[in-house]
Amino acid sequence: MAKVPSAVVAAGGLVGGYGVARWTKKRQLGGAVLAVAGAAAATQWRQQAGGKAAGALTAAYVAAFAGSHPLAKKVGAWPAVFGVAGAVALASWAVADRQG
Repeated sequence: MAKVPSAVVAAGGLVGGYGVARWTKKRQLGGAVLAVAGAAAATQWRQQAGGKAAGALTAAYVAAFAGSHPLAKKVGAWPAVFGVAGAVALASWAVADRQG
């Protein structure tokens, strides 16, 4: 079975976490999706690129989540989420997935 690239896992966690929170109206459930995907991506980052890169990408993932909130006030919720998810996916690919 082919491994899902960490870029897809990370972007999916951001988009999926927001989608679950919005559609179920349960922020905690969305947060759980965000956390599980983030942990899975961090594991892949560590295996593919090492601890320092994994730490930096994890920080970017958390910053993207936090940054999507003020960005949403300017551009809307979904555009903000897709924008930060794309940025994290690009960083993940550049640092970890491209090597594989």
